[in-house]
Amino acid sequence: MAGNWSKGSGSSTMLILKLLTEKDMYGYEMIETLGERSNHVFDLKVGTLYPLLHGLVQEEYLETYSEEVNGKLRKYYHITEKGKKHLAKIIKEWQTYAGTVYELIGG
Repeated sequence: MAGNWSKGSGSSTMLILKLLTEKDMYGYEMIETLGERSNHVFDLKVGTLYPLLHGLVQEEYLETYSEEVNGKLRKYYHITEKGKKHLAKIIKEWQTYAGTVYELIGG
C-alpha cells in the first residue's frame, strides 16, 4: 500500500474516481476541476492523466462515450459500479495511510 501512496499514483486514481462520482467528465475538465478545487496543489498533466484513465478503463473502473460539443467530439469518462467499489477500498486505505503518517509526524 505505501508504495502506491508515496509515488502519487494511488492518490491521483482516488481523486479522479472521486471527481467522476459527481458527474461524467472529459479529460481537460478533470484537470481544471482538480486544479481549482485544490488551489493547484494537484495539477495533473495531460501526459499523466490519459495513461491513468486508459488503465482505469482497462480495469473496468471507468467507461467512455463520446459527445459532440460545439462541433468537437469529446470523450467522456463515467465511473462504473466496479469503480465505485474500488474507490471505497482505496479511500479506506488512504485514511489508514494518512492517519498513520499524521501520528508518526506528531499529529
